[in-house]
Amino acid sequence: MQKDTAAPGLKRTLGKFHLWGIAVGLVISGEYFGWSYGWAQAGTLGFMVTAVLIATMYTAFIFSFTELTTSIPHAGGPFAYAYRAFGPVGGYIAGFATLIEFVFAPPAIAMAIGAYLNVQFPAIDPKLIAVSAYIVFMALNIVGVSIAATFELCVTILAIVELLVFMGVVSPGFSITNFVANGWAGSNEFSVSAVSGIFAAIPFAIWFFLAIEGAAMAAEEAKDPKKTIPIAFISGILTLVVLAIGVMIFAGGAGDWSKLANINDPLPQAMKMIVGDSSGWLHMLVWLGLFGLIASFHGIIMGYSRQIFALARAGFLPKPLAAINSRFQTPHWAILAGGVVGIAAIFSDNLIVIGGLPLTANIVTMSVFGAIVMYIISMAALFKLRRTEPNLERPFFAPLYPFAPALALVLAVLCLVAMIYYNTLLSLIFAGLFVAGFIYFKATHSTDEMQDGNELLQAQG
Repeated sequence: MQKDTAAPGLKRTLGKFHLWGIAVGLVISGEYFGWSYGWAQAGTLGFMVTAVLIATMYTAFIFSFTELTTSIPHAGGPFAYAYRAFGPVGGYIAGFATLIEFVFAPPAIAMAIGAYLNVQFPAIDPKLIAVSAYIVFMALNIVGVSIAATFELCVTILAIVELLVFMGVVSPGFSITNFVANGWAGSNEFSVSAVSGIFAAIPFAIWFFLAIEGAAMAAEEAKDPKKTIPIAFISGILTLVVLAIGVMIFAGGAGDWSKLANINDPLPQAMKMIVGDSSGWLHMLVWLGLFGLIASFHGIIMGYSRQIFALARAGFLPKPLAAINSRFQTPHWAILAGGVVGIAAIFSDNLIVIGGLPLTANIVTMSVFGAIVMYIISMAALFKLRRTEPNLERPFFAPLYPFAPALALVLAVLCLVAMIYYNTLLSLIFAGLFVAGFIYFKATHSTDEMQDGNELLQAQG
């Protein structure tokens, strides 16, 4: 069979600031909403323990993941690394997990955008706002990656400024007494239930940092990715750790934190406790706070489209999804396909009720399941490639190897076990989707296609 490795390609237009904007922007909505569901599980003090544990995992993971990204700069990101290390089945596991992570995160963010705007316009259905956000930002991503990445950088900077403004505005009313009150899962005493809450809150601490690895999917569009990606990843994770801890402490100290634990807009509600309902600061937070949500929403659309594109190009998804728009040089069908799934999820809240939790919490948890599985196989791929391909060009070496990647791997496994225990039904749904996808993979992926995909990854890596 004639092997054709002249697969569709993407233009290299992104610099280090664009990549930093993508890395931080993918995640920064996690500072605006989603994490406060962890307070409902663990309380403020318990969730602080969870957040520090997860921040440690992510820091070790990103420093290790950067080695893979710079060694194999491929739009498939984790899919490409696992394929290279473990073959087609490994590629499928990583690709499916990443797809779940990036396709399920946007509808949660879109609904938060609807909730934020609903504060200003109560008469407008938040779902309609969420769908409108999909339409606008899918169109922006189709128009071109350079325009999309520049927009991402701008809104990310505005989102960071707004988080700093939030901390400054609430700081005069901050009280450590408010923060620690009933801080151990609703109690002032550390107990077995507090330990249980710490583990149950893991998905919501992960939401603080979820999707930073998505910057790897822009590797084929980055200028000099072997130099720019390490700068983007390392500065990005440090930026996010500082912001996450700051936002959580200041919001928790603003008043009765239990009122913020099960809502999609904890920051505006925390600010209300300090400045009241009619303050100009509150209106500013609602409007500018949208930039944080938009940055992540827009960035994750970019991420899921590149993942769908890469999987389709390698034959794991239908080939038409790998098509490149002739005018804009972007994967338009991949962008639209992820949007269809996301919009369907937005309208499923009256059809699917799991564990008595809000739909947003369940979507967040499903996305985190995909992320954790991907983190595990990525770290396994790092160890495997160090052993089987010692001569692979590695512009960046994971510091403290093997300790740092081993720490990331162990903590990720611990997170997965805890999530399965506390989210049994969702884990079964995740497993069911995984099995259905694997059946499709085995039924449609021929031996020749597997060989072609392997040669493509070798050539592009």
